[in-house]
Amino acid sequence: MCDQAFDVVVVGSCMTDLVSQAPRLPKAGETIHGHKFFIGFGGKGANQCVQAARLGVKTAMICKVGKDYFGDSHIRNFKDNGVHTDFAWQTSEEATGAASITVNDAGENAIVIVGGANMLLGPEELHRAVPVISRAKVLVCQLEISPNTSLEALRMAKQHKAKTIFNPAPAMTDLDPEFYRLSDVFCCNESEVLSDECWGGRDRWEWE
Repeated sequence: MCDQAFDVVVVGSCMTDLVSQAPRLPKAGETIHGHKFFIGFGGKGANQCVQAARLGVKTAMICKVGKDYFGDSHIRNFKDNGVHTDFAWQTSEEATGAASITVNDAGENAIVIVGGANMLLGPEELHRAVPVISRAKVLVCQLEISPNTSLEALRMAKQHKAKTIFNPAPAMTDLDPEFYRLSDVFCCNESEVLSDECWGGRDRWEWE
């Protein structure tokens, strides 16, 4: 059991970014030559957690990755950045989440994400993580894991008087209105602000 208190606890995703750079984006069915490839650490949750740690706050990550090379690398990266990893679980049921990203010379991109192990993070893991959620000052969630898992994490955080930050990305239709009630800070990307999906089909100004 963890008996530490944390400034920031993130419940969210880990993705391995597989990035190809090319002069242009390929058309459907087309193969083109690129000029650079690299692998990076991604996932909205993982990125937010690592950046918080780099800013000097005490952080913990609640996530699920595959029992594979990419999963091992994510956990090692968390540790290298001072993130608490007792609640970063590995599973052999799914591979670590991945994002295949193609970027053209104009900076435009095309992205396919496969949630993988991220989608197996659920109520059982949240229950096991109560020791850190109950003592968090701030809890952060997004939508790259199961929305029901994010919603339950926000409920738990509010029960324990933590401040909640919700990043509704990627945008989805029919977002449960409870997300708005449970979020002290509703942090949208520009594309989500302009998207009707983010507002559950209602006029975005109705939420002001």
